[in-house]
Amino acid sequence: MCYKGSDYAKNNQATETVVLTEDIPGQDLWQGQVGTVVDILANGTAYEVGFSDRNGHTYASLGLRLDQLMVLHCEPISSSAS
Repeated sequence: MCYKGSDYAKNNQATETVVLTEDIPGQDLWQGQVGTVVDILANGTAYEVGFSDRNGHTYASLGLRLDQLMVLHCEPISSSAS
């Protein structure tokens, strides 16, 4: 299950795995890149997201709006989880 925007605001947590839903050329970040929420900002209306390479080195960290993110889930989620 993936969700974005206001659905994420209801379920937000730091350390969620997220994917960009749009390009951010000024930061060399592109739609589909995967990052991790490292902090919740502005009362849950924005999130600090870190982007790391395969060796764990952070190459970008920036605040993003809800509509710029989609949460990825790597495990099954029961239908009663909503």
